[in-house]
Amino acid sequence: MPTSKKIILYVLLIISGIVVFAPTMMAFMMSFMSNKDIMTGSLPNSLSFENYVKAFGQFPLLKYLFNSFFISILIMLGQLILSSLAAYAFVFLNFKGRDFIFYLFIATMMVPFEASIIPNFHTIRDLGWIDSYQGLAIPFFAMAFGTFLLRQNFKQIPRELKEASQIAGMGDFRFYLTVVLPVAKTSLVTLGVYGFLTSWNMYLWPLLSTTNDSVRTVQIGLKQLQTQEQLNDWGVIMAGAVIVVIPTLILLFLGQKKLQKGLTEGALK
Repeated sequence: MPTSKKIILYVLLIISGIVVFAPTMMAFMMSFMSNKDIMTGSLPNSLSFENYVKAFGQFPLLKYLFNSFFISILIMLGQLILSSLAAYAFVFLNFKGRDFIFYLFIATMMVPFEASIIPNFHTIRDLGWIDSYQGLAIPFFAMAFGTFLLRQNFKQIPRELKEASQIAGMGDFRFYLTVVLPVAKTSLVTLGVYGFLTSWNMYLWPLLSTTNDSVRTVQIGLKQLQTQEQLNDWGVIMAGAVIVVIPTLILLFLGQKKLQKGLTEGALK
C-alpha cells in the first residue's frame, strides 16, 4: 500500500476512534465533575470521587452488580452447555431429520427477541419464577447462534476419530468431554464472552420479569437512579454508568484475541 494511502487510512481510523470513544470519555470526565459544572458546561476546578461515593450510597449498587454478575455467569454457562451438546448431536449423532431440525433451529435466529417476550413471560409466570434468578436466566439458555458456531467447529473434527473412539469403547459423553471440547476451546471462549456481555447489558427482560429490587440487575438500578429526583444528578449517574462498564471492558481486554480468533474461524468455516 502506498505511503499516502496508509496516511489517509490511519487518519480515518483515528477520527473514527475519536468519534466512537468521545461519548465514553465524556461520561468518564462527567463522573468526576459536580452537577453545577455539568449543567453550566464549564470546566471543573478540581476532580473528586464524590459522585462514586454517592452512587454507592443512593441505591444498592453492590447488590445490583452481584445480581448482574451472577445472572450473566449463569446464562453463559447454560448457553455453553446446551449449545455444545446440541452442536455435538447435530454433528456426531445420526438420526432422522437431523439436517431439517438444524435448519429449523437456525431459522429461529430470524425471530426478533421482542416477539418471544410475551410467551416467555407467561411461561415463567406460570412456573412461579417471577422475581427469581431462574426466571431471569433460563429463557436464554437455548441459543441458535451458539449452536451454529460450535457445530461449524465440531465439523472440523475427523469422523475417523469418532469411529476410533467407538472401537476403543469410548462412549459419546466421554468423547464429547475429552476430545470435542478441548478442540473447540477457542470457540467456547468466544461464545462465553459473547453470552456474558449480552446478558450483562440486558434491560428489557429484567425490567419485565422482576418487581423486587433484591433480584434486579444493575441496568435497572441505573434507571432508578436517574428517576429518583426531579433534577437528575448527572455526575452520579455517569459514575454509576462507568462502574457498570468496567467489568465488560476488563472482559473484552482479557479475551480480545480469543474473541477475534474465534469469530474469524467461525466465519471461515
